[in-house]
Amino acid sequence: MLHIKSFAFNPFSENTYVVFNDRQNAFLVDPGNFSEVETESLEKFIAENKLQIKNILLTHAHIDHVLGLQWVFDKYKVPVLMHELDFEVLERNPMSAQQFGFFLKPFEGEIKYLNENDTVSLDEDDLQVLHVPGHSPGSVAYYSKSQKFAVCGDVLFEGSIGRTDLYKGDHAQLLDSIRTKLFTMDDETKIYNGHGNPTTVGFEKQYNPFLK
Repeated sequence: MLHIKSFAFNPFSENTYVVFNDRQNAFLVDPGNFSEVETESLEKFIAENKLQIKNILLTHAHIDHVLGLQWVFDKYKVPVLMHELDFEVLERNPMSAQQFGFFLKPFEGEIKYLNENDTVSLDEDDLQVLHVPGHSPGSVAYYSKSQKFAVCGDVLFEGSIGRTDLYKGDHAQLLDSIRTKLFTMDDETKIYNGHGNPTTVGFEKQYNPFLK
């Protein structure tokens, strides 16, 4: 059984997730911790629950989702899993940071690439990797069919969709990703997104104005 703890971090109110099982093994998804207080709260939750971080998962590599990536890699010394098509996005983040008025070093650490229909596992609990481009070229969702949830980054929000005006965004591609990948899931499937409240596939099918 997988459990999900969310944190809203950094000035972009980005959702960082810790996905963990009953054996206290965990994935850390989209580490956006930026301030010292945010980093301390994340570290405290992991330590108090005696979690063993097995991998760092990225839904995509936009700057707000990776502000804590170097700290997390240095702290837990586990590989970063992401889609190769977002590596260029990751490389551009120091330049993006300058545009926002702060300094960010290039990431230095082990990266392993994921592809469509790969599986990442915590013991007996599996997450299927779905390539859902549009918001960024290498956006992915981590999907548990058995437990009916997906962690999908900035693809689909409560009543909205991800931006496509950023580098290599593609509006038509994003809508196709949602309709062909996320909307084929059961209506009860819970969507854990990159900003704001979770939603469900069924709710977005019925009410999302961008997908009518």
